Amino acid sequence: MRLLPAALTAALVLACGQQAQPVRLTESWPAQSGDYEDVTEAWTRKAVLRGEYQQALEVYATFRSPEWRAARAAREAEIRRLDGSARDNLMAEARTAAAGDYEVTMVVTTYERSENDLHRGERSVWRVALVDDAGKETPPSTVVRDRRPYEVLRAELPMLGDFATVYVATFPRTAAVLRDGAQRVALKIWGARGGVELVWTAR
Repeated sequence: MRLLPAALTAALVLACGQQAQPVRLTESWPAQSGDYEDVTEAWTRKAVLRGEYQQALEVYATFRSPEWRAARAAREAEIRRLDGSARDNLMAEARTAAAGDYEVTMVVTTYERSENDLHRGERSVWRVALVDDAGKETPPSTVVRDRRPYEVLRAELPMLGDFATVYVATFPRTAAVLRDGAQRVALKIWGARGGVELVWTAR
């Protein structure tokens, strides 16, 4: 296995991720909020890039779809014991956010700690793109580190490990990856060590 080139290794990683459950690749707001844990699992993908002797990159990516935002807002309302207009306002804020630019949460671990630098943009050792079902790639407008306390991040992201960094990648709405008839959307991350592709397919 260690003799395989990086591109083939990445292809094998992608092949292993094809069993992930399909999702609704639409920008429409859900009629009812789903269970947060179930929705997060449905919209999260994992990929691993292995070098010759060690794991070079591990990524969990959660697409902040309208379905995910609705479930997250409903969970927050429950935790905060909001009802009536207060709950309605929180849900309205989530719906407004869902109509804006696309966001993907990335939990990233690298073998070389210095390479966990996606927040550096063009100076990063990695490149990131959101890919629609026609193969068009859209780079992020921003990639920022999520600097909330570890305990808060851990409660929202159970896959968060001790050596991982959480990023939020924002992509312009013009990418139009969520729309009626969309069949596939992917997140590509690549660099000198190789690349991975995390895929969401339509239900």
